[in-house]
Amino acid sequence: MTDKLTELRMEIDQIDQSIVELLKQRAEVALRVGEYKKERGMRLYVPEREKQVIKRLERLNRGQFPLPALKHIYNQIIATCLNLEKALQIAYLGPEATFTHSAALNRFGRTAEFVSHETVDEVFEAVERREVDFGVVPIENSQEGAVRHTLDRFLESDLVISSESYLEVELCLLGKMPRLEDIEVLCSHRQAFSQAKKWIEKNLPGVSTRETNSTAAAASRAAEQPAIAAVASPVAAEIYGLEILAHQIEDRIDNFTRFLVIGRDLPEPTGDDKTSIAFSLKDRAGALYKTLQPFGEMNINMTKIESRPAQSRTWDYIFFVDFIGHQQEEKVRDLLEKLKTTSAFFQILGSYPREEPFNE
Repeated sequence: MTDKLTELRMEIDQIDQSIVELLKQRAEVALRVGEYKKERGMRLYVPEREKQVIKRLERLNRGQFPLPALKHIYNQIIATCLNLEKALQIAYLGPEATFTHSAALNRFGRTAEFVSHETVDEVFEAVERREVDFGVVPIENSQEGAVRHTLDRFLESDLVISSESYLEVELCLLGKMPRLEDIEVLCSHRQAFSQAKKWIEKNLPGVSTRETNSTAAAASRAAEQPAIAAVASPVAAEIYGLEILAHQIEDRIDNFTRFLVIGRDLPEPTGDDKTSIAFSLKDRAGALYKTLQPFGEMNINMTKIESRPAQSRTWDYIFFVDFIGHQQEEKVRDLLEKLKTTSAFFQILGSYPREEPFNE
């Protein structure tokens, strides 16, 4: 080992020591923030503040450290400090090691208490009954489209969207057999098979496939039987003690799922927000055009529109719309008032800090 390498490693050790000390100081301040909030009955989870912190770090980051990695690290630092203020209880669409579980871990850190539920209904109910602080549910995938049951469930609830997050869907081949030729059965969820179809056909021709209720269930089977492999997430490998035999086997690497954090409190505006609404149309000619016309007139960017059959009447539809802005902004308030007058049914699902998908 050269003297120069030893010197550089010592310099890294000193930097690491400083980082640990600064993290300790940050945690101590976070505890004081938590006490201040508790004394005044303030919200503990403040996604708009998190947005401000990340934006500030983006401006400060002028060195060699990649921005996506910096965001990921600070998401975990912020989440850990938040749970020092209060150990949050988070419901999520399970089971453990699904992509929704991964999204919940990314948002709230590993020190929160996570409660798995089998259905989206159960996640909503856990938050509504105040059994947990927040819930995490999937809302749409860049390839598969909207998670329609999540959309429908909002119509029955007074919960609001507290924040959103994107998770890049990385599918891996997991197992205990190091050689692909020793794999006899491949298990996974139907969607995972669909998203990794080309890789499977090329690398595992002739291997029998079995569908499971989730990618996590597939990983569980692979952990029990060495001849079985699974298509699942990296988190599933960690939880079920499996080897990652191949990374990123999905056919498209730009595959993201959007998740929503549902809660009871409306976040404050950050200047970069998104609002979600639901409405149905009055029975008249040109109803959809007249309802959406104010978006163009007021120069408000609509980022998503989705329709679902209404449960009340046959051939009636509920429209779900996302657009840029916060309901407390004057222009958005005016828009919402116009939409109410042209809609047979109208509901605001939430205004929350806008996030963008990014590659790790």
